[in-house]
Amino acid sequence: MSRDERPALQQNTFNVRLDTTKGPIVIEVHREWAPHGADRFYELVTSGYFDDNRFFRVVAGRWAQFGINGNPKVADAWRSKTIPDDPRKESNVRGTVAFAFAVANGRTTQMYIALSDLSATQDEQGFVPIGRVVSGMKVADALNSEYGESSGSGIRAGKQQPLFDGGNAYLDREFPRLDRLLHAVVMR
Repeated sequence: MSRDERPALQQNTFNVRLDTTKGPIVIEVHREWAPHGADRFYELVTSGYFDDNRFFRVVAGRWAQFGINGNPKVADAWRSKTIPDDPRKESNVRGTVAFAFAVANGRTTQMYIALSDLSATQDEQGFVPIGRVVSGMKVADALNSEYGESSGSGIRAGKQQPLFDGGNAYLDREFPRLDRLLHAVVMR
């Protein structure tokens, strides 16, 4: 990260727009909720990591997950770049955005938008919201959920290796109607 990017990271809140095949989703990120997570999200967005990715795990009324880069070399390079856990300060209610993870201090790039109140299960398991959707929740609700868990499942299920190995080519061949995250940008 360059020095020029650091001042934006020190902001208490910043907005990120996800341009998707269904329309825009705007996330208001709160550093005080999860500084490590907010900073990593900023880093991923400003590096273009999320551009041309798939919402590979959408379960209607539960979550919309994204964050495995469509280029296998890029996805692999980030796979071991973990960040420390942040203590949870907010609950995983509808519209919050959090990192997915398999083990403690193991968050990397995968994130989800809570499509319903998930606090009863996600809070206890240590999922830490970094922000919330402030515009475009109807877009998030409309993301294609026909494949559910079959197009990648969760990070803990151990069924994501084909996504890392084959990237977008694999997902486009096997799950052609997945919605795309076309571009992510920090709004100025």
